[in-house]
Amino acid sequence: MCIPALSRCATRYVLGVALSLGLAACSTPPVASNNTPLPLAQAIEAAADSLALQAQQSSGLLGRLNRRTAVLDPTLDASSGQQTAATQQLDRALSERLGREGGPLEVVPFETAHLARATLLLTGTLTRAQGNFALNLALVDVKAGTVLAQSSAIVRREGVDMNPLPYYRDSPVLVKDKVVDGYVRTSTTPAGQKADAAYLERIAAATVINDATTLYNAARYREALGQYRSALATPAGDQIRALNGVYISAVKLGLTAEAEEAFGRLVAYGIAYNSLGMKFLFNPGSTEFWSDPKVSGAYGMWLRQIARQAGATKVCMDIVGHTSATGSEAANDPLSLRRANFIKQRLNAESPEVARRTRTLGMGARQNIVGTGSDDVVDAPDRRVEFTIVDCAK
Repeated sequence: MCIPALSRCATRYVLGVALSLGLAACSTPPVASNNTPLPLAQAIEAAADSLALQAQQSSGLLGRLNRRTAVLDPTLDASSGQQTAATQQLDRALSERLGREGGPLEVVPFETAHLARATLLLTGTLTRAQGNFALNLALVDVKAGTVLAQSSAIVRREGVDMNPLPYYRDSPVLVKDKVVDGYVRTSTTPAGQKADAAYLERIAAATVINDATTLYNAARYREALGQYRSALATPAGDQIRALNGVYISAVKLGLTAEAEEAFGRLVAYGIAYNSLGMKFLFNPGSTEFWSDPKVSGAYGMWLRQIARQAGATKVCMDIVGHTSATGSEAANDPLSLRRANFIKQRLNAESPEVARRTRTLGMGARQNIVGTGSDDVVDAPDRRVEFTIVDCAK
């Protein structure tokens, strides 16, 4: 016991803790080399350990004595904005690695109640890079709006499952807007710099959207629809993920009128932000829509709403056809143009006035988002037809 000299004992204790923490901070965790691809599990460990070390070093002595709460905003495929089987694996591994006993962080799920008490926000992305994947993580100081720590690793492509979760598989559009883009930018922002403002401003609504998406992925469509409606009713809830969620939930529930109304709002949102990437699927090598009516049955309504919304706003558009990486450039370029022309013909049937304000382009596979050439649900965003708003004078 040290009661007679309590103050000296306490001093020695604090100095001892400080020394041990200082030594821990000096030890170097396994950090991946920028050019050394690692299996996904090892890459996550390396990037997570680097992030934790930076967080410890930046928090000072008192911060090191107390665990800080970090809420994990589910990680994304940076190219498509989708959550996939691999990003789910990343979420689980980050929670376990960063939140393990004795670590500096308590990692909690992305929920409204947790966001209210958390001081830190954790983001992360996977994106294809030179035949492999780049993993990026960021830890954001919520109050300051500043990136506290950032780490990266290269992931071997083998065994990385980028199959999208049901919400993204069922989406008619490429689910990217300024909020999703802001999340992606934040994940690569160096420590000490500001996180993306558009992303942080809408973070509260994003927790409601995430709850709804979890319900949708669990096939609880009626509950999901209620949550998406709740998100849209908030000032920060006007996001493509919420509008898309109302549409696909209404489709699952057979609410035809609400589904079409929601799709019209989705198109109007895309026009307002100058780009709308539609996942029209075609039979291989042709300009015919996919033969399965479960896939292509709604395409007539989609085109009707695109014509209606474009007509109301008097915009001019480029209709840009894309193909997957399968096949040669000599075949893909004309095929993508023929598909764009086919969409223009269908728009002309809905509204000749709108069709006159469009031109068609074929990009082949040059603007692939996914790039696997697998011709399945994974690279569906590559086989899109994109509507880009352009200056009518040009």
